[in-house]
Amino acid sequence: MGNALEARPIISTQTTTYILDSNVLIHDPNSILNFEEHQVLIPMTVLEELDKLKNGKQTIAADCRQAIRLIDQILGTASPAEIEAGVPIRRGNKSEPQGTLSILSSHHVENITTLPTSNNDNRIINDICHFQETHPGAPVILVTKDINMRLKARGCGIPTEDYHSDQLVSDIGLLNKGYRLFEGNFWDRVSQVQTEQLEGVTYHRLLKEELGDDIYLNQFFLDDTGFVARVNAITQDEVQLQHYCRETLMGQEAWGLQPLDIYQAMALNLLLDPDIHLVNLTGAAGSGKTILALAAAIEMTVATKQFRRIIATRSTRGLDEDIGYLPGTEAEKMEPWLGAITDNLEALHCDDESTNSSVDYILKQVPLHFKSLNYIRGRSFQQSLIIIDECQNLTPHQIKTIITRAGSGSKVICLGNLAQIDTPYLAPTSSGLTYMTERFKNFPHGGAIQLQGVPRSPLAAYAEENL
Repeated sequence: MGNALEARPIISTQTTTYILDSNVLIHDPNSILNFEEHQVLIPMTVLEELDKLKNGKQTIAADCRQAIRLIDQILGTASPAEIEAGVPIRRGNKSEPQGTLSILSSHHVENITTLPTSNNDNRIINDICHFQETHPGAPVILVTKDINMRLKARGCGIPTEDYHSDQLVSDIGLLNKGYRLFEGNFWDRVSQVQTEQLEGVTYHRLLKEELGDDIYLNQFFLDDTGFVARVNAITQDEVQLQHYCRETLMGQEAWGLQPLDIYQAMALNLLLDPDIHLVNLTGAAGSGKTILALAAAIEMTVATKQFRRIIATRSTRGLDEDIGYLPGTEAEKMEPWLGAITDNLEALHCDDESTNSSVDYILKQVPLHFKSLNYIRGRSFQQSLIIIDECQNLTPHQIKTIITRAGSGSKVICLGNLAQIDTPYLAPTSSGLTYMTERFKNFPHGGAIQLQGVPRSPLAAYAEENL
C-alpha cells in the first residue's frame, strides 16, 4: 500500500484541484478552460453520465458531445500515467499551457464515507473522499450546480462551489433594466447641454460625468415630469440623447395594439426600430412581453414587409429532451408548448366580428413557424424575426447557440421572467437571460427593457403581489 501511494503524482499545494460534476460540463461544455492555472479533475462516473446522454438531437446531447470532444482534444495521445499526473491545458493560440486536466478513477474502498453507492452522486463523493485521503494537504473543491449534492459533499467534509464563471452579476437587482428613472426634474442635475435638431429629431449632448457610470447605448432616461430620451451615442466625455415626446411614445401602435404604460411604450419603440437587431424583454407574468413582441412581429412582416417570416420557439424542460413520437408535424407538436403565442394572437383580434376567422387569416398571411430548440442548432435564418419565449430556462451556452442562428436581415426578440425558472440547475444570476442582458448592454444594435406592473388584470396584479 505504501508503494502505491508513493507512485501517485504529487499534487501542488500552490494550486487548487477542482473536480467537475456532469451538470457543470452540460451547462458549459467549455468550463474546463475556465480554471486558469488550477488543476481540473473529471470523475470517471461523470464520463459515464456524459456517455449515456450523448446520443440524440436534444440540446443536452449536443452539449455532452461538445464536452467529450474538448476532453479528448486536451488529453490527446497522453499515456495513462500522464493522464493521472495531469495533462497541460492549452487555450487557443497561447504558447504556454496553463493548468492541467486529469481523470479521477473510481475506487471501491470500504468505509471511506457512510454514503451508499446507489447513485452516481454518492459514487463521485466517495471517490473525492478517497482522493483527499491519498493526497493530504491538497486543496480540493467540488464544482456542481446540484444544490443537494453540494449539501451532501459538505456533510462529508468536501468544500463545494457553484459554477460562477458565466455569472456576470452577483445580485439580480444589479441587472441592467434598460432605463434609468431620475427623481424630480432631469434637467436640474445638468449644468450644460448642447441641443440640435436633425431631420425633425432632437438630440441633446450632455457631460458624461454628471450622469454617472451606468450608461449604456439604447438605454432610456425618464423623470417625474414626463421627460423621455434614449442614449444614442457615448464618447469618453459626452453622452448624446435622442429626445422623445411621451405622448408620441404612448400613441405608438403595432397591429392595433397600443402600450398601456411608459415601459411598454419604450419596449415597443425598440421592437419597431429597424436598427435594433436584438430586443430583450423581461418582467413579471402578465406585464405584456409576449403580446408586444407578437404585435410588433406581425406589424413588421405583414404591414411593413421588413421580414419574410416569424419563427417562434420557447425553452421548456420537455423541449430540451424531446418533442415526442406521436403523429403530427413539428409545428403540430410544438403548438401546445407555444400556447402563449396563439393566446396572444387571439387577444389581438378579440374585438373582431369573428376572432377565429381573423386568427386563421393571420396564420395564412404570416409565415409563422413554430420551431423546437432541438432542431434550431446548425440552422441559419435569413430575413426572419425570431421570438424566443421563456429565455430564463436557457443556459448562457444555449443562448449563444440560438442567437448565432440569426442570419442577414434577421431580428431576435428574447422574452423571459427570472422569477419563473423551471430548470433545476439554473438560478436568476446564472440564467442565460441574465448573461445575455449583461453581455449585450453595450451592443449598438441591441436594447433591453424590464417591464413593470401587471396590466393583464386587477386579479393578476393582486396575485403577483400577494401570493
